[in-house]
Amino acid sequence: MDLIAALRAFLRVGQVGSFSAVAMERGLTQPAISRQVSALEEHFGTRLVQRSTHAVTLTEEGRQLVPAAQQLVDSADALMETTGRRRGKAVGCVRLSVPAPLGLYFSKRLGALLDKHDELSIDLIIHDGPRDLIGDEIDLQVCVGNVNDSALISRRIGATTPFLVAAPSYLKRRAAPETPADLQKHDCIDYRRWGQDNVWWFTSPEGTVSVSVRGRFRANDSEAVRLAALNGHGIALLSHLVVADDISAGRLRVLIPECPPMRFPLTIVYPSRRNLPPRVRVVIDFLNETIRANPAMKDGGDVRAISSSELLGPKLDKHPASAASSCLLIQSVRDDISRSTIPASSHVD
Repeated sequence: MDLIAALRAFLRVGQVGSFSAVAMERGLTQPAISRQVSALEEHFGTRLVQRSTHAVTLTEEGRQLVPAAQQLVDSADALMETTGRRRGKAVGCVRLSVPAPLGLYFSKRLGALLDKHDELSIDLIIHDGPRDLIGDEIDLQVCVGNVNDSALISRRIGATTPFLVAAPSYLKRRAAPETPADLQKHDCIDYRRWGQDNVWWFTSPEGTVSVSVRGRFRANDSEAVRLAALNGHGIALLSHLVVADDISAGRLRVLIPECPPMRFPLTIVYPSRRNLPPRVRVVIDFLNETIRANPAMKDGGDVRAISSSELLGPKLDKHPASAASSCLLIQSVRDDISRSTIPASSHVD
């Protein structure tokens, strides 16, 4: 039995009260977490958790074990990090929380980071809303929009490039909007992430424009919103990471390109800069480099010189609608970056 791993599982089960939730966090099965705790109970010769159909709770013996178990796990982490610093290496696991589209984007590029740091591991947590960094034991979080929590350290690393899109099937039934104000007459798909997401912001020659939208469908997952848009249920506002291929293939059309949606900051958030471990620093550097390498996420970048394949990928030339769609997309990104004001994230260092 790996005693430290078993203690980690036991402590987290005690915090969240669920084998399944801990298994999901760690990318394991529920029986695997249950076996770790059972092995710990056998090792100490006592029942540590009370299992029921509703929740998992600690027994009196389990509660008594928590302080010593936490001290042992903390000591093991400190030893690993101290050893890593002495060797100039990033050692240990980084729990990284990111929005769903960015999670998929980073997943394709993490191989280079892990190859470079052979004792580093990443626990990628996908979210579409704010997380409790301390309670959820998260080392780093990437947020879209402003960060106003003075207790956290934040650093802006880029900006989003969203697009207003609809499927041809929807546009056959409804005339395409010509101005942001026209959206009030349309079915708009509400992507619920931060609370009041039914207010959409656009840039125009006259300045920033906000529009309150409404519709018959809403979801807190970007892929659900994308599928609803593809099936003609309404107009959606989504990141280029989600809809670029659909735009290039003609499955979705960009609307009101002369008034592109406002870009919002991409911000790294972490609990404290004090004694930041090497494992966390290298992941921050990786996130910075990855975001800045993408023209559509570069903060204040200029995409006028890039090709459509650089923005959308090699699939562009395979689709009949590629030429017209990619030109429209490139122009929209160009207008977006050159004309929009990116809201500043608070507490940026």
